[in-house]
Amino acid sequence: MNTPVKILIVEDEMLIAANVSLELTSLGYEVIGIIPRGEEALLHIRENQPDILLLDINLKGNLDGIEVATEMQKEFDIPVVYLTANTDDAHFNRAKETRPYAFISKPFKKKDLQRALELTLTRLASEKEEDSSNEGIEEEFAVFEDALFVRFQDKMVKVPIAEIQYIEADRNYCRIHSLNKEYLLVLSLKEMEDKLPKNHFIRIHRSYIVNISQITEIATTHLVVNQKALAISKGFKKDLLKRIQTV
Repeated sequence: MNTPVKILIVEDEMLIAANVSLELTSLGYEVIGIIPRGEEALLHIRENQPDILLLDINLKGNLDGIEVATEMQKEFDIPVVYLTANTDDAHFNRAKETRPYAFISKPFKKKDLQRALELTLTRLASEKEEDSSNEGIEEEFAVFEDALFVRFQDKMVKVPIAEIQYIEADRNYCRIHSLNKEYLLVLSLKEMEDKLPKNHFIRIHRSYIVNISQITEIATTHLVVNQKALAISKGFKKDLLKRIQTV
């Protein structure tokens, strides 16, 4: 590696963190910090962004590792690799919502750490190639008063806004879920959000935009659209409740 990949370790067991740091350094990575608390990690990331965030799930303090990843992803698009002794379904399902690049179980082996990071870098390189190949493609969709025209099988088709249920991030793509069909578009969810009519759609999670008229239930951590439960991030829930009150 010409320029070492910068990794931030967020781990509250300092012996483990020191061991991880030594292994990373021996593998040629640059450790830019060892942080024991989630709140401190968020401050550190804002000042010195790493290339990869190596994050323990079960942190002490106000934020666990999953909450740290969720908060970080509101501002930055940094790959997350979880280092954890928690392998139960509840933790895994929560962590999965943050779309991590890998999981490393504690106690870890150097080979596990090495392979997880190599896979992460391979995936990052692949995503950059996809970004480059998508430059200059034709417009993926157009917005009209009551419908979107979206690219589907080399043609533009009309999708009434009333039939769109939600839109889901799918790596560098986004997937429109309508009543009768799904449409995969070559653009990010953020690009989609910027163009959608705000009176019909709202972002509820880094992975989801919903059609407000399709919401049938709002719970503490999720909402329901056509019997499909979609996670709500804390940072978006306040805006959602405001919008619901004014509709």
